Amino acid sequence: MPATPTFEPRRWWGRHLAEVRWQAELARLLVDPVYVGRGVPAGDGTPVMLIPGFLAGDLSLRVMADWLRRLGYEPHESGIVVNVDCSDRALDRLEARAERIGGPLALVGHSRGGHFAKALAHRRPDLVSRVVSLGAGLDTPFDISIPTRAAVGAVRRFHGRACLTEACECRYTRDFCGPFPPAIPLTSIYSREDGVVWWEACRVPYARNVEVTGSHVGLAFNRKAYRAIARALAG
Repeated sequence: MPATPTFEPRRWWGRHLAEVRWQAELARLLVDPVYVGRGVPAGDGTPVMLIPGFLAGDLSLRVMADWLRRLGYEPHESGIVVNVDCSDRALDRLEARAERIGGPLALVGHSRGGHFAKALAHRRPDLVSRVVSLGAGLDTPFDISIPTRAAVGAVRRFHGRACLTEACECRYTRDFCGPFPPAIPLTSIYSREDGVVWWEACRVPYARNVEVTGSHVGLAFNRKAYRAIARALAG
């Protein structure tokens, strides 16, 4: 089995109060030309599955789904109501959903959703055409703020065992730690102002790394991120 990525835990408290700026980022998006599809490539009908972040659900990416539909893509929800389930079970369900949608499809994952997108691309490259990750540590998934780590710990205690830790040896971990398929384009969008995930964890050598400004939560509504998403999906 590929080695699980390890790192010395970073004692970083994050900037959680600043994360409330996501509301301003949403307001700014709604009046930006990109929101109506101006200045970005049009879609070609490709199916796109949107995968939400930790503690979030499909509702958090509804604005993005409506925007992708206006661009000309075929957006699909992940089926996740609250992203707190065992990673192994969650990835199995995402795989089954991708099979029902029919591939190849693009994956856009926010935070923990980016982890699932990476793992699914490794497991089923036949189903995935490209991946866009938003604010996700793609090699060090637990390079996160101390309060976020505490929230992950609370969920882990509910599941028991080694779930949601680097010690987990389930099939999901093997897929996440496996090499990313070189034939699948991967774009990692990140912000140095991210108050939840340490921004350097989002930069990996096997991705096209795109820096924007804004909050972690706000990456789901960030006008600059939307431009990068449109370009990534259009290739």
